Amino acid sequence: MANRTNVLIIVLVLVIVVLAGIMVYAFVIKPSISGYNVQRQSEGVELTYNFIMQRAAACQPTTYNYNNRTVTLIALECYQQGQQ
Repeated sequence: MANRTNVLIIVLVLVIVVLAGIMVYAFVIKPSISGYNVQRQSEGVELTYNFIMQRAAACQPTTYNYNNRTVTLIALECYQQGQQ
């Protein structure tokens, strides 16, 4: 009888450890990974925005391709300077 009780206690402890691991992953590890990804995506957007702004400030037309669409961008100020 004592042997069955010990086995039951060991199984319950293992279940608790596994559930605790799942909780730690769900509430600690996964959010930190997601936060890291969001931070890196924001940095990528900022770098891209800065690149486009630098090219526009230098009056350089820049061609971008996205989803089978091609767009050429140039700052409106550069276009207006060319007409004067």
